[in-house]
Parts: sequence; C-alpha cells; structure tokens
Amino acid sequence: MTSKTQKPARILVVAPHPDDESLGCGGTLLRHKAAGDEAHWLIATKMGVGYPAARKKARRAEIARISELYGFASVTELGFETTTLDAVPRVELVKKMAAVFKTIRPEIVYLPFPGDVHSDHRAVFSAAASCTKWFRHPSIRRVLAYEAPSETDFGIDPTEGGFQPNLFVDISSHLDRKIEILRTYSGELGEFPFPRSEKTVRSLAAVRGAAAGLQAAEAFAVLKERL
Repeated sequence: MTSKTQKPARILVVAPHPDDESLGCGGTLLRHKAAGDEAHWLIATKMGVGYPAARKKARRAEIARISELYGFASVTELGFETTTLDAVPRVELVKKMAAVFKTIRPEIVYLPFPGDVHSDHRAVFSAAASCTKWFRHPSIRRVLAYEAPSETDFGIDPTEGGFQPNLFVDISSHLDRKIEILRTYSGELGEFPFPRSEKTVRSLAAVRGAAAGLQAAEAFAVLKERL
C-alpha cells in the first residue's frame, strides 16, 4: 500500500481461478483501493468442457461484478481451461503472462503460493515467476505469495516446508467486505468445516492477526523486494 504522500502504485494480482484473488488477498486489495493504488487482475483459467452454458454465463457476470467491487483498472483472462495448466507448454503460459506484465508494468505482484496442492496454482506460480526478472520487467519492486484456503493448507509434501509468511497486512476494517465479495461467487463458499467457508476465512484472518497483534490479517511470503 502507498501512503498519501506517495504516488499510486500499480498492482497486479495473478489468480489461477476467479476467487483465488479474494481468498488470498481480498482484504489487501481493498486496502490498495482505499489508498488510491491502481490494481489489475490476471485470471489464468476459465470454465471449460463439462460446465453448462448457463454456469459459464453466470461466471462471466461474477467476474464483471468482482472487478467493479475491487475497482480493477483492467481484467485479463488468459483463457486456459481449468485443471489443465500442467499440460500446457510452459513456454506458452509464460509468453501470454509476459505480455500482460509488459502492458501493465506492475510494481507490486501477488502470486499463488508454489506449494499449493492444485496443479493450476503451481503452474501459474512457475510461469509468473519467470516474468519477475528485473531486466525483463524492471517496474517490479515487490513480489509476494498469498495463501488460499483449500489449496495452500492442503499441500502435504513434507519436503516443501509449507507456507511461512513474513508479512502480515491489517485487514481488520476490510474483513466483512472481503467476505461480502466472496459471496458473489456462487457455490464457492460452503458450510464449515468446508475449507472455503465464511467461518474458515474469518478464523484464518484471526490466526494471522494474532501472529502480528492485529484483529484480522492476511499473510504473505515476501519473495522479492527492491527498495
């Protein structure tokens, strides 16, 4: 977030699927909006074969509404089918992502955690990481990984170390709004103990807040920072 004495920053949040941006950093995005920062949304996948036309139409309306609620300056959809990114040639995914980075010239980038259990999340992180080289995209000064309930916490590979946050963002005044926005996604929130439930989102915010002396927080792993 920028202070009132700084010029607005350009933010890019990279989401493997619509809802990851809200689950992982919805409160932080609302803080960016309140600070006057310019936020952009990159969505890697779409609903593909097997989804009814009515559901696809509803998802397009959800994306439009979410964009309005966060005040995104742009929304880019790469259009790959969900759950297929591990079969997409990496060079193709990197090329499409790099074009977005080149156009937006973000200063702060939010990415999914590479240890997430979902293969789409892993593929998105790997491709996006290639777009954070300073000599190709010199505007970038900060790269952070966010956690997503039902993906980050379900990673069970004991060799990966798990999500270890080192930045906690106060979302105490934005948590209720974050949950309201999440409700825009039909069928994504379920009843506890479903991992994407309102109770889970609130509980995680409380746990992350307690780690930093806050009422509610979102946690991030700072991967790269240039001052």
